[in-house]
Amino acid sequence: MKKYFFLLPLIFISLCHNIYTQEVNQIQATYTKEEIILDGMDNELSWSKTQVINDDFYQIIPVPENKGSQKNEINIIYDDKFLYIFAKASTKDGKASVPSLERDYQVQGTDAIFFLLDTYSDSSNAFWFEANSVGVKKDALVSNGGLRFESDIDFSWDIKYEVETFISEEFYNIEFKIPFSSLKFPEGSTKWKIQIYRADSANSEFSSWTKVPKGQNFSDLSFLGDLIFDKPLGSSKSPIILIPYTNGIVSKDYENKSSFSDFSFGGDAKISIGNGMNLDLTLNPDFSQVEVDDQIVNLTRFEINLPEKRQFFIQNSDLFASLGDSRDSRTFFSRRIGVAKDNDGNTIENRIIAGLRLSGKITDNLRLGFLNMQTEEDNSNNISANNNMVFALQQRVFSKSNINLFFINREKTGNSNLVNDQEKFNRVFGVDYNLRSKNSKWTGSLFYHNSINENKKDDSYSTGINLLYNSKNHGVYSKIVSVGEGFESDLGFIRRSGILKQFLRYERRFWIETEKITNISISQNFRYITKPNQNSLITDRGYSAGFEIEFQSLSNFSIDFRYPYTYLDSEFNVTRRDGAVPIPIGGYNYPNLEISFRNSFFSKFSYFVEIGGGQFFNGTKKSIKARIGYRIEPIVQTSLNISYDKIELPKPYDNAGLWLVGPKINFTFSKKLFWSNYIQYSNIGESLGINSRLQWRFAPLSDFYLVFNDNYFASDIFAPKLRSLTFKLSYWFNI
Repeated sequence: MKKYFFLLPLIFISLCHNIYTQEVNQIQATYTKEEIILDGMDNELSWSKTQVINDDFYQIIPVPENKGSQKNEINIIYDDKFLYIFAKASTKDGKASVPSLERDYQVQGTDAIFFLLDTYSDSSNAFWFEANSVGVKKDALVSNGGLRFESDIDFSWDIKYEVETFISEEFYNIEFKIPFSSLKFPEGSTKWKIQIYRADSANSEFSSWTKVPKGQNFSDLSFLGDLIFDKPLGSSKSPIILIPYTNGIVSKDYENKSSFSDFSFGGDAKISIGNGMNLDLTLNPDFSQVEVDDQIVNLTRFEINLPEKRQFFIQNSDLFASLGDSRDSRTFFSRRIGVAKDNDGNTIENRIIAGLRLSGKITDNLRLGFLNMQTEEDNSNNISANNNMVFALQQRVFSKSNINLFFINREKTGNSNLVNDQEKFNRVFGVDYNLRSKNSKWTGSLFYHNSINENKKDDSYSTGINLLYNSKNHGVYSKIVSVGEGFESDLGFIRRSGILKQFLRYERRFWIETEKITNISISQNFRYITKPNQNSLITDRGYSAGFEIEFQSLSNFSIDFRYPYTYLDSEFNVTRRDGAVPIPIGGYNYPNLEISFRNSFFSKFSYFVEIGGGQFFNGTKKSIKARIGYRIEPIVQTSLNISYDKIELPKPYDNAGLWLVGPKINFTFSKKLFWSNYIQYSNIGESLGINSRLQWRFAPLSDFYLVFNDNYFASDIFAPKLRSLTFKLSYWFNI
């Protein structure tokens, strides 16, 4: 793995990808000096002088590349300060679904128009703007070319823009007004990249202006059209943004018979530097408005990671978050900052005193990321103060590939006399090469990282290569990752060290396109993990096969067969219950089968069911997972998540029926008032938690929150454990 002969094929692919060509759609943005009144109508004279896109959109679902069933019209004009986009969407019988009135709603199934703006035309990053038929907004940042929707689209990002709509029996209009000051773009721009999408619930269709080839991700920035401006744009003059906050909390700990109250204040600032850079500052940051994390039943030997939702870490986060391998050796993971372990090993908040983040484009091809945050010393929990720093440079090469150089430093600060198991410092540096061909059929990465600690350790490296080929009918993915015994990244997420992992996946797609079926896919996976320093001991190997059907109704049926092998090099307490006898050291084969089905996400009543069973180490496991959702549009959104695992092991090992139940009910009374309620019950932790949050958006991006948390013991007795009431007030100033 330390030999880089495999860099040659990656470079060869990068050099060859330019042979791909595709006809590019274009739309003209017309300059105007006329005052545009935002009212959801195209009454101004300027609209009649623009180019109108009235071509058929192309379906992404249910039948990729087919023409959409409804007509859409798009016009774009601009002045010195704003970009205006007018969309007219024909409807079937005047139907338009509105599942929620909350901004950045996560409920699927809406009728909406949205678009991606790649302002640097580099197919790497883009802005997402969306509105539904009643003007509810949704905005996001797209990174890493938009190749993976789950990881590359971040709806935590917010910016100010305006929307007005008009609804008739045959169509609805959406008129967007986006300040140029909300965007970053090169001075003197005459062309951006743009993609326009339509979600149509009545016909269960999702379509795009430019064609997205079968088998490719709809958010892939490779398939955008051109937005041509009449005359060059000026510079990107973003305002200085100040977001002060104040909050207070009162709580009662019934277990320790104590009470707590606190009042604090702080804030964030966003300052634009030039046309491409952002400086974010935070003082005494507070993240109390962040939704409570979903609990997860973890039956593996490894820690799990949860997504970052804190606004400060979001913009340009791909500069840091994409380092290494996202599963086996993620070198930087921002949720490590501001989190620590107490004396009992429980995860708690470690207060962040202040921080800054400088990120963005230095030139058209060079990006910079710098993050520095200081955390507070906590004597009561034996936690040291730390300075956390990340520096990254990303240079674009060829058309869409890039090379990243980075340095990470976590270091104890102050003259603390605390004695804990944390080393004085941890430093990691390395290089990543990320491949993307022009048509996105070839993607991959190659990386080498090294860590340095106070106590010098051998084999302190992490290295890997992966390559994906994805076409209409075939998908091939291969990965090799090696993590040395001495590699550590205190600000990363490393599942385990001292391993060599090899992985191979092949998927074959059959585009059936009958009246009921869209496609069928068959896949096979092979996995092989060894410990090179222990005579290449095989710790894991596995084979799996999958069969999946996508229906025209947007339902999905899948079957997965797995045949894993695991060698436990230490005892493993599966249920993590006190007093349970752990499974002994040794090798275990445990074949199992899973079957799942989900219906269309456009349906007001949605559901997903997965059942599975088979061997589990030296016993058996039967599982069922279900998610049921129902909405009364647009006011009420409900869902129920249920997970049950029945583990039966031979005596004297632990048997268990593990339940996790999580009902949610949200009320969106208006575009400004929301009430969300989330209950989580787990017999693993023998606890029941209630989170109730009232949010009043009294001004654009300015909020008042009132959050009630109630936690109970739910074992032999049912009694209160911890109860708190929190308020937070924040206001967004543009200066």
